[in-house]
Amino acid sequence: MESFQQYMDEYCEQLRRGVIQKAYKGLMEYIMKLRTYFRDKYPEYCVPSSTYYGYMDMTYFPLFPKLLKDRGLKIAIVFVHEACKFEVWLAATNKQVQKEYWQLMKDSHWDKYQVLPSLQGEDAILISLLVENPNFVDLDALTNQIEQETVKFIKDIENFLSAH
Repeated sequence: MESFQQYMDEYCEQLRRGVIQKAYKGLMEYIMKLRTYFRDKYPEYCVPSSTYYGYMDMTYFPLFPKLLKDRGLKIAIVFVHEACKFEVWLAATNKQVQKEYWQLMKDSHWDKYQVLPSLQGEDAILISLLVENPNFVDLDALTNQIEQETVKFIKDIENFLSAH
């Protein structure tokens, strides 16, 4: 196993090359624009100005469609750094609500999306892949793909909740 010092030596070397900073800055700018896009296009969703930047593990911003917000639920559009992919999560505003809706979805055997096998150490209830290996050359097409899949995910969840 490498030591903390060895990790820091490699980290500093990578930073000296300058590529990581440029890529990270570009990614954060894109995520902020994506959040603004959802806020402006979907005024019926509450889209807070906050973005969670994480520890280079994940970066996300929340959306609160009214039906979900009224139940203590939220949507998170998540970039998973190591896997370099975008996901959409159904999450809750607290652990009690998370457990309640996780149990409901698990007990209903709803298989439209992956219900997490356990909540231990998890923030999500459901996870769906939006884009694997995103193409950052055409940001409009990427935004369109994320938007379409996210809106579908929200509608599917709203339909499920309305039926249960």
